[in-house]
Amino acid sequence: MSDFLYSVERQFDLPVEILWDAWVDAEALQAWYHPTDLVNVPGSVVSDAVEGGEWAVAVDVPEHGFVAYFYGRYTKVVENLLLEHTMSYTQSAEEFAARDESLPSHRVTVEFDSRGMYSWVKFTQYGELPDGEAVQAQAGMESYFDSLEAYLVADTPR
Repeated sequence: MSDFLYSVERQFDLPVEILWDAWVDAEALQAWYHPTDLVNVPGSVVSDAVEGGEWAVAVDVPEHGFVAYFYGRYTKVVENLLLEHTMSYTQSAEEFAARDESLPSHRVTVEFDSRGMYSWVKFTQYGELPDGEAVQAQAGMESYFDSLEAYLVADTPR
């Protein structure tokens, strides 16, 4: 579970505390944690951002006729600096409801940095994927970051 797959990073013109809240608040995640052309299943997002706390999200993918379910546990939380969590994936509503932590999972780190008037975030995923799928996952996460940027621009007072 330690194999580097990809990372995505961005800088934003806002305080790191606002960026942090977008990653740990369930209501905020409900609003943006999905590719730009998709939406989350209403009420599916859970985020208890403490070590051992649960996180979960279900992304509706109507074009392909399924829901992408992601879930895991926070393994390290350092406010405004680092989120680390496991990440399991399924297309089964039953598996998502059960949140079976014995299934294969990846490790994700989300690093934050305050850079004066700016803040920076880097998402890194570790684990194993079939050949070529890491490139697709990275492209997908770039789209998630586009959704994050749209959310922050729309919902952040200046």
